[in-house]
Amino acid sequence: MPADMNDYFKKKKPSNNNSGNNNNNSGGGNSFNNPLNGMGKGAPWIVILLAIGFAIFVFKPFAIINSGEVGIKVNTGKFEQEALPAGLHFYIPVLQKIIPVNTRIRLITYSNVSTGALGDTYRGFEGGLRRNPAISVLDKRGLTVNIDIAVQYRLKAESAPATIEKWGSSWEEKIINSKVREVVRDVVGQYTAEQLPEMRNEIASAIETKVKASVDELPNQPVVLTSVELRTINLPPKIKDQIERVQIAKQEVTIAEQEKEKAKQQAQRAAEVAKGEAERNRIEAQGEADKIRIEAEEQAKANMLISSSLTAELLQLEQIKTQGKFNEALKVNRDAQIFLTPGGAVPNIWVDSKGRGQKAATITADQ
Repeated sequence: MPADMNDYFKKKKPSNNNSGNNNNNSGGGNSFNNPLNGMGKGAPWIVILLAIGFAIFVFKPFAIINSGEVGIKVNTGKFEQEALPAGLHFYIPVLQKIIPVNTRIRLITYSNVSTGALGDTYRGFEGGLRRNPAISVLDKRGLTVNIDIAVQYRLKAESAPATIEKWGSSWEEKIINSKVREVVRDVVGQYTAEQLPEMRNEIASAIETKVKASVDELPNQPVVLTSVELRTINLPPKIKDQIERVQIAKQEVTIAEQEKEKAKQQAQRAAEVAKGEAERNRIEAQGEADKIRIEAEEQAKANMLISSSLTAELLQLEQIKTQGKFNEALKVNRDAQIFLTPGGAVPNIWVDSKGRGQKAATITADQ
């Protein structure tokens, strides 16, 4: 560029000359202008706070533990043995971390029946429901039987860090699953397949007792077992058919026994009715006999009274009355024949001789 042009621009831009001079004074390099010079004295603190907020956002040095969970703090790879309760907890990124662990009641099922999706997606770290295949067991004779079981349990909050440290995140498989399968095979293997339906209650009680005892024997009792429920015993088809035939035969025997008992009861009722009828007839006959006997006794007593009251004078008087009646009759029929007996002890005979044939009339004196 011509010299006169250089002089022209230098005159138009004096600040550039000054900066050029400064640059020349600093050794000929580019000059650095501090952007915070024009922001006041509080600018560094603002920058520091922004940097801290950015670091918190990026590294997130805190964790929130919800109810039904405990936190396990890992310090440079080592588990701290004190479980963190629900709430907000801080840690040093890179050197520390906090693992939330679910301590709610869980359910694990052993079944071949398909159901809907299982799992607790609340945290995405652990599920609350698990499904395993049914437990295949050999009975006392070596037949395969499938057992459906449901187990409720929860991780013990106080010992959760030690449990996770010892058993790892697959502690359910190592503690619950292994113990349940071992106990079920041990208990069910003592019976034949035909005995399992009949001994269901005893088997369920034995499984629950032994599983709880096996889990409680572990150091620090890492898991609290709530319940062990025996749901279904799936027998081989041949055994099912055999049991059904036996049940049908038992039902038929039961029906026959019920009919026999019913017939027996009917016979007993008929016998009771006949017995009651005979007793009624006996009572009626006895009553009639008693009636006759009483009447006879009363008649005898009356006769005795009459006999004791008769005297010779009374009999003679009655004879006179009878003779008077005959005398009245002779006034009507003079041809009649009368045979008198002395004393009036026997009847007097009246014979009508004019009648066609003979008619005999007997007049008995009153005694």
